[in-house]
Amino acid sequence: MNVVIIGGNDRMVCRYRDICREHGCEAKIYTQPKGNLECLMGSPDLIVLFTNPVSHGMIRIAKKKAAAQAIPLVQSHSASCSSLWNVLAAVKRDAVNVEAKEDTGKD
Repeated sequence: MNVVIIGGNDRMVCRYRDICREHGCEAKIYTQPKGNLECLMGSPDLIVLFTNPVSHGMIRIAKKKAAAQAIPLVQSHSASCSSLWNVLAAVKRDAVNVEAKEDTGKD
């Protein structure tokens, strides 16, 4: 799964990447505004938006991208490692439940 993380703390980028790897995800992490951010994001499977330590412009770009391409967007006020861990665990758990329900419905 490809994940884009918007916001967060600069010093936590390596830890965010490690947490994503532990969940089997590839991550692109943008803690600071960059030119042409919408194109840099690509086509992720999930956008994680840390709303506290991020600019309003980055929030608008993330929400616009998510709406335009029907990408799931998860917002977390806290940019802690445990918040990211919980978000990825919940997404992974829900995806497993959805796949299991689809399999039982076909039989």
